[in-house]
Amino acid sequence: RIGRGDGSGKGTFAGRGMNGQLSRSGGGKGAGFEGGQQPLAMRLPKLPGFTSHNRCEYAPVNVSRLDALFADGDTVDTEALVAKGVIKHNYIPVKVLGTGELSKKLTVKVDKVSAAAKAKIEAAGGKVEEE
Repeated sequence: RIGRGDGSGKGTFAGRGMNGQLSRSGGGKGAGFEGGQQPLAMRLPKLPGFTSHNRCEYAPVNVSRLDALFADGDTVDTEALVAKGVIKHNYIPVKVLGTGELSKKLTVKVDKVSAAAKAKIEAAGGKVEEE
């Protein structure tokens, strides 16, 4: 154990040397200190705006993926997408996007649907229910 008497071999100065900044409690250079050179964090400009704490990130799913994974007449919801392995968790909000073709009649019950996806689902005879 350090600093518990000379018999331990690490007594007196406890391996810190004699004097100086590094021998003191809390001694040492601060995080980001670059030896007197202007630190990177101060050299870079401040960017405008701010980060919203209410940002909602949606898991994107294209209609071509729905066409490949679901049968005609199926209901597509978060639980069904988790069961098929499209998304990992059922608490992640889902948005259906319009890339690809859809030939099956599906009932889609998700958090958001793009205008293009909605048009393709309804053109195939399906229904869209945004939650």
